[in-house]
Amino acid sequence: MSLLQLPIPAIFLYSIAAAAVLIYVPFLFVAYGRAQVGFDLSAPRAMFDKLPPYAQRATWAHQNSFEAFIIFSAASLMAYVCGVNTPLAAMAAIAFIPARLLYSIFYIANIPILRSLMFGIGSFSSATLFYLSIMKVSG
Repeated sequence: MSLLQLPIPAIFLYSIAAAAVLIYVPFLFVAYGRAQVGFDLSAPRAMFDKLPPYAQRATWAHQNSFEAFIIFSAASLMAYVCGVNTPLAAMAAIAFIPARLLYSIFYIANIPILRSLMFGIGSFSSATLFYLSIMKVSG
């Protein structure tokens, strides 16, 4: 079954689950960087300055993923609860996932212009869900 064949409320819920998983994709690169420099269990945060640049960027991407997830999950849950049932809402929820995956990839690869574009797409997706929810309950 294709993602687009799912009922729109299910798309919101699956998107939230996928976004939660995406938080930890950059952390795989952080873990690899930590293994390269010798992981210190007694002071894991103190070793940040010793990490290779890609692992430092992966740390920032990981942290930003938490921030984006909070907003997106609130927007998706709002759309779910308000009964937003439009193709635009489904596309906004779906678009968030590849945008955030690519955001992390471009951040780690140090491609700022594409990273910023993906950040914008993800933010616009969340804003769209908020807007559609507010319009739905406003009548």
